[in-house]
Amino acid sequence: MAARAGERAERADESGSDRRREVLEGLAEIINEVTGVPVEEVRMGADFLTDLDIDSLSMVEVAVAAEEQFGLSIPDESLMGLRTVRDAVDFIVKKRSQSVS
Repeated sequence: MAARAGERAERADESGSDRRREVLEGLAEIINEVTGVPVEEVRMGADFLTDLDIDSLSMVEVAVAAEEQFGLSIPDESLMGLRTVRDAVDFIVKKRSQSVS
């Protein structure tokens, strides 16, 4: 029962806002291009290292591509704090909204 609730929460989170969905889809494509991880495995709750097997070097490549695609900067200290796809999506959405304000 708890697993179902978690799945529903994840689906709701993934479909919550258009911006978040757009960022998740773009990030999934980047991760696929850089690491070969299938797009469908890139979910909000996925941990970059343990679930997606993305090491620090590949993570830097993902970050550089995300900076280019989303038109923002991801400082090294911020990159080190991004452990899950959700962390990255939240960071990108927040940075994009700050640059529009």
